Amino acid sequence: MKLYTYFRSSAAYRVRIALNLKNIPHELAAVNLLKSEQQATPYTDKNPQGLLPALETTQGVLAQSLAILEWLEETHPDTPLLPSNSWEKAQVRSFCYAIASDIHPIDNLRVLKYLSGELAATDEQKNTWYRHWIIEGFSSLEATLGEHAYCFGDKPSLADICLVPQVFNALRFKVDMSLYPKISAIYARCNSLQAFIDAAPENQPDAQ
Repeated sequence: MKLYTYFRSSAAYRVRIALNLKNIPHELAAVNLLKSEQQATPYTDKNPQGLLPALETTQGVLAQSLAILEWLEETHPDTPLLPSNSWEKAQVRSFCYAIASDIHPIDNLRVLKYLSGELAATDEQKNTWYRHWIIEGFSSLEATLGEHAYCFGDKPSLADICLVPQVFNALRFKVDMSLYPKISAIYARCNSLQAFIDAAPENQPDAQ
């Protein structure tokens, strides 16, 4: 498999973690978001959506991180990242969607570029926008977490895979994470695991 990735892409970060946790052999192909390489050929020949990540497999190329994560879960069931119980599985997915559908899309790079470009927002205004949506999202996520070691149990799930990249970005934008002790504890615990360490942005070949 080949994962098209950018070191600070939250969505690509999710897939890197999953591939590592499942010990799936893969190679990384860097696509520079700052240079808009995701919107130009040859990448758009692979993924017409022009977004990261994309996973190239023997069956073809799959886009959208949550679709990739679900496909990996179905095709590589060893080291499961979803519970077997249908209700618990739905809880994990609900947590993932809260991040991937409600927080990340309005805080991603193309939205921030639009704010600073078309709307002429200052850096301070852009950062305020970013922190506002992180704080709204994290406040509700913190309230849903119990007293488990990870988001939903004693081992990482897709919920942790989605949470860690979002916390990484929150720290970059100086969100006060002391407001979210459960999220912060899970983030620290995940980042003690080699699969998460190896997937971290600063440890990628294209890290700047």
